[in-house]
Amino acid sequence: MEEKTVQEIIKATYRVRTFAAFALCMLGIFLVIATVGEIKGLNYIGSGVAATNTISVDGEGDVFAVPDTATFTFSVDETAKDVATAQASATTKANAVIDYLKGQGIADADIQTTDYSVNPQYSYQQSVCPQPVYSSAGGVSSASAIYCPPSTQTITGYEVSQTVSVKVHDTSKAGTILAGVGSKGVSNVSGLSLTVSNEDALDIQARDKAIQAAEAKAQALAKSLGVQLVRVVGYSDNNGGPVYYAKASTGMALDAAVPAAAPQIPTGQNKITSDVTVTYEIR
Repeated sequence: MEEKTVQEIIKATYRVRTFAAFALCMLGIFLVIATVGEIKGLNYIGSGVAATNTISVDGEGDVFAVPDTATFTFSVDETAKDVATAQASATTKANAVIDYLKGQGIADADIQTTDYSVNPQYSYQQSVCPQPVYSSAGGVSSASAIYCPPSTQTITGYEVSQTVSVKVHDTSKAGTILAGVGSKGVSNVSGLSLTVSNEDALDIQARDKAIQAAEAKAQALAKSLGVQLVRVVGYSDNNGGPVYYAKASTGMALDAAVPAAAPQIPTGQNKITSDVTVTYEIR
């Protein structure tokens, strides 16, 4: 009897020790995972306990670049009694302009139709509406003829309009090309804009300058406050549209019978601006 009790006690003790060892092993694994997670968290800006003492500063960076691309649009409008005739006339003029552009070295990829429309043209007929004219005595003295509001409309023809966008990568030729397009019988030339082709790279340069300006301002502010900068805990890019284009426009109808003088197209400089806000933890 006593021997059986001793064996049960030994078995119970073994089970307790086994469970304790298992629990210690699981606790060790948990601590290792937690430690690794904390170490990885140190690689991320602003991770861990939220900073309570911070300063925020703004920085602005500007980059200037000479535009290297000119973009404009031209339109051809033709009216005829029927759609086919109007389309044929508009197509002849538009194709002549496109052939001219290609002859000036403009690539197919830089000539794009942005609108093509066919619209009926109407005339409105008014009918005569006799109206009585009353005398001061209250009787009808005579009748006069006045025109009633428009009552019927009649299609008199159709207008075909084609609008084409053109991109010129050699801005020194922009004036000559504008004059050449105007001499081909187009109805309108408009929307001239001067842009920079490598805007993304310039945006990065402007942003880097803005961040450097913000850091310099933060260093100066920390010195005045008698504190030290610890790390960056926040960043925001405040640019809604960082590039400001130097634009020009021509919105005039052109007379093909009058030789067009080539206008001067001064390109000036475009200003690319970046505006950022950086938050630093201080101590």
